[in-house]
This record gives sequence, C-alpha cells and structure tokens, in this order.
Amino acid sequence: MESQPNNPLHGVKLEQILVDLEAHYGWEYMGYNIKIRCFTENPSIKSSLKFLRRTPWARTKVEQMYLKMLKNK
Repeated sequence: MESQPNNPLHGVKLEQILVDLEAHYGWEYMGYNIKIRCFTENPSIKSSLKFLRRTPWARTKVEQMYLKMLKNK
C-alpha cells in the first residue's frame, strides 16, 4: 500500500473514529451536530457502523468531525 503521510485518516478504522468521538463528545453532542438517527435514537457503535458504511455523505461528516477533534487536541 502506498504511504500517505498527509492523510490523518490513513490506517484509522471507522470503528476507532466512532469510539474516539463518542468518548470525547458523547452521543448527544454528535447527534446535535450530525442529524442522523443512529446518533440520536438508541445510539450504539454497531448501529452507527452499519449506517455509516452504507451512507457516504454521513461518513464524510463523521470523518470531518473527527479531523476537527484531532486538530483541536
């Protein structure tokens, strides 16, 4: 695989992104910023993974939130 030194998402799995975001922000804040039901109604890592893997626009928003969190740390 080609090295991607300028891509902070390289090698980071979607599950790890969700775990980090949930630990840092919590489901309520994530649901407030990204209006998707898997964050607002009975949130779980499993349901969120299933939805985000099938929904590119939502995954992009989650990845952007993750990058913003990394930048602010």
